[in-house]
Amino acid sequence: MERSFLTIAAGENNDAIRALSAPARLEMLKLLCAKGPMNINDIARALSLPQSTVATGIQILEDARLVDSQLTKARKGNQKICSAIYSEILISFEESAAQRANNIIEVEMPVGLYTSCDVHAPCGLCSTESVIGPLDVPDYFLDPQRMQAGLVWFGRGYVEYKFPNNAKVLNKDIRAIEFSLELSSEVPGTNPDWPSDITLWVNGMAIGTWTSPGDYGDKRGAFTPAWWKLEGSQYGMMKTGASPRAEPSSTVSPHRMSRSAISRLPSIPPSGSGSVSPRMPAIPAASIFSAAASEITDAISSCGCTSEKSKSEILI
Repeated sequence: MERSFLTIAAGENNDAIRALSAPARLEMLKLLCAKGPMNINDIARALSLPQSTVATGIQILEDARLVDSQLTKARKGNQKICSAIYSEILISFEESAAQRANNIIEVEMPVGLYTSCDVHAPCGLCSTESVIGPLDVPDYFLDPQRMQAGLVWFGRGYVEYKFPNNAKVLNKDIRAIEFSLELSSEVPGTNPDWPSDITLWVNGMAIGTWTSPGDYGDKRGAFTPAWWKLEGSQYGMMKTGASPRAEPSSTVSPHRMSRSAISRLPSIPPSGSGSVSPRMPAIPAASIFSAAASEITDAISSCGCTSEKSKSEILI
């Protein structure tokens, strides 16, 4: 039979769970998966069970929508041909999507909405429409137009973000924090072999470092605006870093977070440059595309990034 799967959330499909609770019915399903469609008599013979037991068991499996039966003509009258609907069935004890949604506070921060910075040329900002202000002028980084930025880059320095403590507003305790950021190195032009250490800081404490392999310009990013020059950075790598479970607190205390280095986590294939939908902070000592605090089950007070040539730091 073709492979088909069913995932049952515990407590949400009790009929199916009850149907699977009897060893005899499990054997019927295993037989139908292995041999394909069979009639009641053949199942009874193969399992050495009374025909009445098989007939009752198949009816329960049908009611639970785990078995499909069709009446066909036999030599004498009609016969019921039974087929297993699923080749694999998984019972999940994880939280449902609705329960998880109630336990997650998501904050999407525009990449240009940093509250302080100290950057050094080469540097610049751009939106989805155009370059913002003059290039290589660090003093322009605090211009109000920065809030429209979808891409931020600089050779060294930092940018800092402040995030609302929405968990405190909702009277929730912190369990974990997760950040997603699209990052790359920064070099004049592009260079795929330009390592840059990017460090994430939370409330003054470094919690993880990822080494960006280079500044990517081999192809246009998925969200690169049509007007953006081909000689510039085209995309970054989406990186995700998460903290372990934290003690209840109204703010994120750095000492409660282990070094959950971003570099330990696998890369997501390159997405887009100057991300059209920047989410949270993206802070390399290089190009900043977008970043997201996708799971904030507590709060963050500030975020920033510092950098020296091939080093960057993200502070939160």
